Amino acid sequence: MPVAGLPEPQHQDQAGALSLDSGPRGAGARERERRILRKRNNRTEMDDFNRQVRELLGWRRTVHGSAATPSLHDRFERIQITGDVLRYQGNSGDVGCYVVAQPLPKHNNYFEVLITDSGVRGSIAVGVVPYDYNLSQQPGWLSCSAAYHADDGKLYTGRGVGQQVADKCQTGDRIGCGSREDRAGQELQEIASLFFTRNGKEIGTVVVPLPLESLHPAVGMHSIGEQVQIDLQAEWAWADEDSLMVVDNHEDDWARLHDMKVSGPVLEYAGKGKSIMDVGLAQAKLPLSTRSHYFEVEIVNPGEKCYIAVGVARKDYPKQRHPGWNKGSVAYHADDGKIFSGSGVGHPFGPRCYKGDIMGCGIMFPRDFHLDSEGECDTDGKERFQQSKSKVRQPRGAVLYCTDSEEDEDDDGEGCGESHRQSQKVVVFFSRNGKIIGKKESWIPQGGFYPTIGMLSSEERVKVDFRPLSG
Repeated sequence: MPVAGLPEPQHQDQAGALSLDSGPRGAGARERERRILRKRNNRTEMDDFNRQVRELLGWRRTVHGSAATPSLHDRFERIQITGDVLRYQGNSGDVGCYVVAQPLPKHNNYFEVLITDSGVRGSIAVGVVPYDYNLSQQPGWLSCSAAYHADDGKLYTGRGVGQQVADKCQTGDRIGCGSREDRAGQELQEIASLFFTRNGKEIGTVVVPLPLESLHPAVGMHSIGEQVQIDLQAEWAWADEDSLMVVDNHEDDWARLHDMKVSGPVLEYAGKGKSIMDVGLAQAKLPLSTRSHYFEVEIVNPGEKCYIAVGVARKDYPKQRHPGWNKGSVAYHADDGKIFSGSGVGHPFGPRCYKGDIMGCGIMFPRDFHLDSEGECDTDGKERFQQSKSKVRQPRGAVLYCTDSEEDEDDDGEGCGESHRQSQKVVVFFSRNGKIIGKKESWIPQGGFYPTIGMLSSEERVKVDFRPLSG
């Protein structure tokens, strides 16, 4: 309590500043204190304002960046994805569809799909669709989409009716899709001109009313067991289309093709498959020799009956007879696991073969055996036999030289009209999945034994490798 006649004592106000007396000097001090407080408050408010502005600008940049470059993901339904392998996971009542997040690139706007398993119906579609495409529909069925369908060989462009452009596809076939903008050097803004390929050959073109950057690679499936491998980095060689088709064709490897179709290393039966006279036969251009004495065949599709025969035969072997049925031939048959050597009656030899099995056939040449020019033919198509003591490498641990002296009762009289003095005995051996399962001693005809493959039921397909030892 102030005392009468004395100045009031100093004290602190709410702002923490000292209150001075009311004299002239006290009024000046209070004014200075007020100015300091105002500056301090203004600086604090400005700092808060600047902080809020910075936060707002940062939020705006985040929102703008998200809208400009949305984070897209691959879209799929009823599809199991393992790396680059896609597998149908539905119940065959519903379509499974996979849409790649990124559209077809402008600089390598081509991709391919390898059918590793055609499943029950082979209802596989390969093409392009918008990113928000209805995943319950096959590519090509809805507007602004296009696709090639493997089950019927048709191109579909935005409707349920397709245009026939090629044969249907099976396991082992490759389907490709790309755009022509880069080749023409012009980028159309409103439409995309697309082309489709099958096993390295162009089969058809379509136009989609969308720019290229709006079209995404897509794969559709619709039956149990369907599986494909997608290659988004595949390339289409515009300048070398002709040479590419020659390399993929592999027809130069074959001397004779009867009721057989060649697609790269794959052989497909193209006969009627109604009787034993409907054999499809493929015979290599060159015989087995000490330099190339072994080949393999992988069963890609066993077809209806798996009537697939793998072996060797003389050059003039009848085209409508399975390898092994006639003289001058030895073959291992996949359907019953028997070996046939110049007779229509086979003998138990090894296990039956199924899809995915690899059947191999080779010759164990005598130590003093040598083909002139190591398998190169003379102008008359025959080869001269010469004696030589040179050695060659061994296949997968198998004995290359024949040391067995046992006689083959089925070979008596065999030689295709050739005198035994004009030929020699060799041992033909067979393997299954890399393991030798048996051998057969046989007279080799003049001109040599040629790799020969026979088929006899629809949809049979095999993949041939003439040099599995050397890669």
